[in-house]
Amino acid sequence: MSRKKYEEHIEGKIIARNRKARFNYHIIESWEAGMSLLGSEVKSVRNGKINLIDAYCEVEKGEIFLVNARIAAYKYSNRQNHAPRRRRKLLLHKGQIKRIGSKVREKSYTIVPLLVYLKNNGKFKVEIALAKGKTYHDKRETIRKKDEKRLIKKGLL
Repeated sequence: MSRKKYEEHIEGKIIARNRKARFNYHIIESWEAGMSLLGSEVKSVRNGKINLIDAYCEVEKGEIFLVNARIAAYKYSNRQNHAPRRRRKLLLHKGQIKRIGSKVREKSYTIVPLLVYLKNNGKFKVEIALAKGKTYHDKRETIRKKDEKRLIKKGLL
């Protein structure tokens, strides 16, 4: 699926994208979640200073947390600045959290963030996905398919 088709359902400005997620994982299902941020984090995210590489989510005591996502310290903030790699709470309905948590426990799926974007109402949202890790052979197959599509598009195949 092309990036345009995938991101058509996003209403707003995309701030950060986890490009490796679709290469490293088979995406099973995805959800839109809100993020609980501090004031200095909001300013940094608005400036695009967020990195989702190596980020993942974990379910703990009926809540979902975004772990290992780096939001750079806000340049103009003073001593009340935030820790760049702190755990951030994601906001979902209780039923959704239970469903995600049970799938993670039963089938050993991983929860990965795909996108961070700003909705038209001024709220930051994270698109998280239930994912299964790809094997080495699956990754090679993905690369081969991309190369074939590229050659077909150029008219060489």
